[in-house]
Amino acid sequence: MSAQVVLFDGFDPLDAIAPFEVLAAGGDEAGDGLHIEFVSAEGPRRVVSGTRGMALEATASLDPDLPGFVVVPGASGPIDGDPDNGVDTIPVLLNRFSTSAAAPLLARALANPEVTVATVCGGSLALAMAGLLEGRHAVTHALGMDLLDATGVHAVHARVVDDGDLVSSGSVTSGLDLGLHLLQRRYGSHVAHAVEELFAHERRGTAWLSPNAEREHA
Repeated sequence: MSAQVVLFDGFDPLDAIAPFEVLAAGGDEAGDGLHIEFVSAEGPRRVVSGTRGMALEATASLDPDLPGFVVVPGASGPIDGDPDNGVDTIPVLLNRFSTSAAAPLLARALANPEVTVATVCGGSLALAMAGLLEGRHAVTHALGMDLLDATGVHAVHARVVDDGDLVSSGSVTSGLDLGLHLLQRRYGSHVAHAVEELFAHERRGTAWLSPNAEREHA
C-alpha cells in the first residue's frame, strides 16, 4: 500500500504536508507499513512551493499504476495580479499544472481501480481544468467553487467530499480532515481516532458521500 503526494511548482506546502503526516501516522498506528513519499511528474527533484520559496524534495516519479492513494495539493500565491507582468497567481499556477506532464499520469491514476485520487483545496480545480473530473462530485476552495462547477463538476459545499475513487477537500487546513477520512476508509475509525488524538485535531463537519461511495462503504 502506498501514498504518493504530488508536488508541482507553486504548490501549497500545508496542502501537501498535512495529509502526508496524517497518513504516515495512520500507517504507523495500523502497523501496515504504508509507504508514503513526495513525488513529481518529472521525477526526483527539489520542488519550490508558492509560499516564500519553501521547497520540498520529490524522491520519486508519480506512478499511476501503484495501488494506494495519490494526493494532489493546491497552489499557493496571490489571488490577483497580471500574468502578463509575470505574476504567478493561484489560477495561473493551477492551470500550468493542469497542462503539465502530470495531467496524463493523473488521468491514468483516476482510471486505475486500485488507486484513490485525493485532492486538497485547489487540487481538484487543477484536475477539473485538465478535463478529468467532468460529471464527478468534488469540492475546492470557496473562491473556486463557481469555476469548479463551470468545468462540469458537481460542486458540493462540504469539508470533505467522497465520490468513491475520488476524494476531495476544501480549503487549506482540510488536508488534515482528508487524511483522517482516508485513514477511516482504509483502516477503520479506531485508527483515525488514534491519529486525531495524536494530532489534537477533531474533524470538522460531516464527510459528504456520493451514492456510489455510500454503497462502496456500506
